[in-house]
Amino acid sequence: MTPAHPHPSHGAEHDGGHAHHAHHAHHGTDGYDGQAEILDLDAEVLSGHTASVIARLPLTAAPDRIVDLGCGTGAGTFALLDRFPGARVTAVDASAGHLQQLRERADALGTGGRVRTVRADLDAPDPPDLGTPDLVWASASLHHLAHPDAVLRTVHRTLAPGGLLAVVEPAGFPRFLPVDAPADRPGLEERLHALADGLHAERMPHRGADWGPLLTTAGFTVEDTRTIALDIPAAPGDAIGRYALAALRRLRATAAGTLGAEDLDALDRLLDLTGPQSVLRRADLALRTERTIWAARRP
Repeated sequence: MTPAHPHPSHGAEHDGGHAHHAHHAHHGTDGYDGQAEILDLDAEVLSGHTASVIARLPLTAAPDRIVDLGCGTGAGTFALLDRFPGARVTAVDASAGHLQQLRERADALGTGGRVRTVRADLDAPDPPDLGTPDLVWASASLHHLAHPDAVLRTVHRTLAPGGLLAVVEPAGFPRFLPVDAPADRPGLEERLHALADGLHAERMPHRGADWGPLLTTAGFTVEDTRTIALDIPAAPGDAIGRYALAALRRLRATAAGTLGAEDLDALDRLLDLTGPQSVLRRADLALRTERTIWAARRP
């Protein structure tokens, strides 16, 4: 999801800067952002997974008031609305565009009256008024924060007594290609991720953190922690292929300036929609990722 502060990065783990490589500019990937597209594809592919995570939360009763912290374009918001038809959701994000897209979808689905959107920087000294929620959902958002410990303390104060905070964090960006692909540059995707990780390390020092100790320090009682590994094979024409294309374009925009020429050429062949090596023509794609869930209660 989109971080709830104005950093130029998903929600997913969909972080990317801008790079330019004039020789390959005809592919249209230089400076590609595509964050909203990636968030929507992530929501589509992982909708069943998100629903199952919500269904397994150790709730003592169906929540009436929910906050989606770092909501992006609304994957968590709409899953929560579906699961808890009597609830109202406050969706918090830094991106006005993502919040507008979320509101438009909520209106189209007839759930606009159950959604309130709040544009906010959670790292700002004055946190937004989130009411007194029974459940706070924070998916792929806390690692973007500069001061997550302060935000966790704020959430602890905000939650109703006995309320639950659900933290969902991915173990890095999803993978899509086999490890021996492409045939002429095996391991290309891992090299892309290694470069992107190095570029993001300083800006996101909490990426991959164990949130359990931080939650305990903030006053929560951690009631459940589990890691789920996902390996979803692509079917012809489904969203995984489009997700892989968008993700690789985002990685290219991030890493093109430091990627070797042979790897860059191989990547551009994967991104060339008219070429025989286009990622959309591959029959061996799968979405592979891990997500860890912490369920923490305010006593």
